[in-house]
Amino acid sequence: MRSITRAYYRNSVGGLLLFDITNRRSFQNVHNWLEEAQSHVQPHSIIFLLVGHKCDLEAQRQVTQQEAEKLAGAYGMRYVETSAQDAINVEKAFVELTRDIFELVRSGDIKIQDGWEGVKSGFVPNTVHSSEEVTKGNRQCFC
Repeated sequence: MRSITRAYYRNSVGGLLLFDITNRRSFQNVHNWLEEAQSHVQPHSIIFLLVGHKCDLEAQRQVTQQEAEKLAGAYGMRYVETSAQDAINVEKAFVELTRDIFELVRSGDIKIQDGWEGVKSGFVPNTVHSSEEVTKGNRQCFC
């Protein structure tokens, strides 16, 4: 299993770090998951977005939004709550992570390097659009 884990992280640039808001133990494991991921991408770094999922189960919530935001802030990442069941903020999570990566590439904080498959050179759009933005007006998605 560990060899699969290492291969999964290799060349990763960004990731969604998910925990279940109805399961405090999953929230308590965030630190361990973050350390594991960071150790497998060395010498490169990886950008994470902390995601509390199952926000549709508010009555069963065991982790407050404030707790999660505080933890995300401590690790220098953003936080978003999602629900796959009700299609809440799922696309937003991917778009935010993609925008963060794009901005770091554009600013030069993430560099395209030979021998590293994390970010490849090629077509880079001026902006990252969500599918909702693309469907407005006559815009077309170039992704």
